[in-house]
Amino acid sequence: MNEQRPDPDSLLERVQRAEAKRRRGRLKIFFGASAGVGKTFGMLLAARERRAEGLDVVAGYVETHKRVETEQLLEGLEVLPMRMVDYQNTQLREFDLDAALKRHPALILVDELAHTNAPGSRHAKRWQDVEELLDAGIDVYTAINVQHIESLNDVISQITGIPVWETVPDSVLEEATEIELIDLPPDELLQRLKEGKVYLPQQAERAAKNFFRKGNLIALRELALRRTADRVDAQMRDYRDDHAIQNVWQVKERLLVCIGPGGTAENLVRAAYRLAQLLRAEWVVVYIETAKLQHLSKEQRDDILRTLKLAEELGAETATLSGYKLAEEVITYARTRNATRIVLGKPTRSEWKRWLFGSLVDTIIRQAKDIDIHVVGKESNFLSQSRENPYFARSRLYLGLASEEQQPMFKWRAGYLWAFVATAISTGISWVIFDHFDLANLIMVYLLGVVIVAARYGRGPSVLSSFLGVVAFDFFFVPPRFSFAVSDSQYLMTFAVMLMVALVISSMTVSTRHQARIAGHRERRIASLFGLSRELAATRGEENILRIAVRHVADVFEAQVAVLLPNATGRIVYPGGEGEPQSCHGSDLSVAQWVFDHGQMAGLGTDTLPGGEMVYLPLQASSGMIGVLALLPLNPARIALPEQQRLLETFVSQIALALERVKMAVEAQRTQLKMETEQLRNTLLSAISHDLRTPLAAIIGASSSLLRDSDKLDDHARRELGQSIYEEAIRMAGLANNLLDMARLEAGAVVLNRQWQPLEEVVGGALAGMSARMANHPVNVRLPHDLPLVEIDSMMMERVFANLLENAVKYTPPGTAIEISAGTDQNELVVTISDHGPGIPAGEEERIFEKFHRVAKEGNQGGAGLGLTICRAIVEAHGGRMWADNLPSGGAAFHFALPLSEPPSIENEETANHE
Repeated sequence: MNEQRPDPDSLLERVQRAEAKRRRGRLKIFFGASAGVGKTFGMLLAARERRAEGLDVVAGYVETHKRVETEQLLEGLEVLPMRMVDYQNTQLREFDLDAALKRHPALILVDELAHTNAPGSRHAKRWQDVEELLDAGIDVYTAINVQHIESLNDVISQITGIPVWETVPDSVLEEATEIELIDLPPDELLQRLKEGKVYLPQQAERAAKNFFRKGNLIALRELALRRTADRVDAQMRDYRDDHAIQNVWQVKERLLVCIGPGGTAENLVRAAYRLAQLLRAEWVVVYIETAKLQHLSKEQRDDILRTLKLAEELGAETATLSGYKLAEEVITYARTRNATRIVLGKPTRSEWKRWLFGSLVDTIIRQAKDIDIHVVGKESNFLSQSRENPYFARSRLYLGLASEEQQPMFKWRAGYLWAFVATAISTGISWVIFDHFDLANLIMVYLLGVVIVAARYGRGPSVLSSFLGVVAFDFFFVPPRFSFAVSDSQYLMTFAVMLMVALVISSMTVSTRHQARIAGHRERRIASLFGLSRELAATRGEENILRIAVRHVADVFEAQVAVLLPNATGRIVYPGGEGEPQSCHGSDLSVAQWVFDHGQMAGLGTDTLPGGEMVYLPLQASSGMIGVLALLPLNPARIALPEQQRLLETFVSQIALALERVKMAVEAQRTQLKMETEQLRNTLLSAISHDLRTPLAAIIGASSSLLRDSDKLDDHARRELGQSIYEEAIRMAGLANNLLDMARLEAGAVVLNRQWQPLEEVVGGALAGMSARMANHPVNVRLPHDLPLVEIDSMMMERVFANLLENAVKYTPPGTAIEISAGTDQNELVVTISDHGPGIPAGEEERIFEKFHRVAKEGNQGGAGLGLTICRAIVEAHGGRMWADNLPSGGAAFHFALPLSEPPSIENEETANHE
């Protein structure tokens, strides 16, 4: 078997990741410690080289800071025009994302990655603009300083004393295809600052006294170098994974520390910590779980747990591995993590045991030829140290497997009893088949008994069964029978081989059972995490998410659970409401508030209030703290093991992300509502400004003429001016009525006064009210005499006909006819109002019913764009529907259908009136 073959799942994941990268644009970041190191200069140099290679390069946004040498490099490159944004009586220059997408070059330069866009832009941050460019398949060159990285923001503010408000998520840097460090020693940067090559003289003097102090620049430079080195290390690990490289590349120091139940574990961790500090290296502490180590005493298991916790406090990463062969597990894990050194404790076996059975240290030294091995030999009285810590006194190392103290004593004794029983049964079967089979076949029967005992009761009973099988086989079946004497010396070899085979089979069976249990435990953990993630992803609403979170955490960790959220003032409170999905209301709110304020764990097994019975974990998302998860575990060991703690932290992260998603969805709805309200306000003002201004101007002009020139005007002129004032006032009243009707309909404040009446009366009333407006348009009404009565609000329905007729007058030339027709179709009364004008533009058949939407036509009379919206709202309030289309012969047709039902008989009406 080829041990170098890559894992199929990992290979598939890499292929999918490569395919996603292929479709996405490539991002190159020019990275520096501070302003003035030459990031934009280096970006322009690289861009000019790419253009010289024939690549389509465009400068989308480049900030030169009026530096002469930088502006010279920009000359000759195509530069996109800036988007000018008016903000507080100032024009801001912004990157034009839409123009860049439309231009779609092969490579675009977008400087100042951490920049905050002006209000009203599609994205709040420029890095979001870059993300959209990358998604469109456009390569991007950009630049950023180390102080703008989100994870380093607080560190840099502490160093420099200056808060940095514009930041970029670390994920943007992690997804970058390439990061080029632009480095400059602090002294040279200060000289550039003094020469005015970074800022103007007054700004440079102020900067030199604040941000650009030499100590600050040295610290920022180290952070930039370290971040770049981490990025290169991640790229190296990805390359090793992609090419299935197993050999260790010693490019960065990383220690792997192996601990066990021996007395040197704590000293081993401390020695490894000192070595890691000396080498400035990452270090990982691992404990390998084997079948043999399952039967440790409670004190030994508590010691292991305490040692792992000590390692975490000293800054190590901890892991618990499982395997049958310790050396192979250690070396495999070390190569997976690209560890350059393995730290081990001195062998505790005597020389003859090491010579006979070997030792872990000797095996690792022999097999790990490409890794340095450090052996720590200092002895300690670790096992005899005080164990008065109340947390560890109550804790047990939970491994998801049955241990000695978890099994009743009778079950332990039953295993050895069944070893005798299995041997007796095997002997009985062999006795029955003895006359028909060779002795070699009888051996198989005994081996089968050994396998059954090993699979059911473990190593000790299986070893006993192996010895008993050899003894029974010798006594009952090997000549001379019924004695332990052996007539043929070759049977001695048979006994030896039989015993060795039985022991090997029992050992392998026990190990297989152990591995199966560990695999089952891991599968349950993964399944529980998958179940939580799946349910959270498919759930909407904060209350439902809390219920799911509490149920899953309580089931997996066997604990009472509560999710505590802050109120409007930021104070943690108990969840209120009857039937709230919580199961742990004994939480200490003061501790929970501390966890919420500081973003750190507290309570059981932590550094803060470790003697408490509950553990509090912060629900922290990318936008900040969401709340606190409180657990009261029935068995503290469920959360004591680092593997379980990482699972709990993963649960907490998933819950925090789900709550953040709900919170962001609510915020998005609020923002969308605000945007729609603002857009509606602007649209309303834009729509009615002309329609109010025009009649007002006519009214003002006519009334002023009457007041100023009343003595000079004859009666005819006065009547015309009065008529003009009256007509324009009617237009304003109609507009106001439309606005009020729209508001009442949307608010649901309209109560229909529905009565049974013929449609002819409604049409006649609408035509009478529109007679003046329709003087230049003949109207043809074709209503069948047998139309049934309809139950409608006649006043509201007249408004429908009036608005439709006014719309036809507005959009058709004078002299063209308007037709009104009606008929029945199944259980509906269908009414059509058509004209012979230019018709409805293609694709506008539905949009014309939207609020404030108007079709631009030459010579139209304006309008607020509410008439058709009101018509549809009234029809739908009657339980009907409305639509529009174009006539084949030309012109537009508006249809609405009202539901028909059986009107009451005259006799019933008279009886009802009499009563």
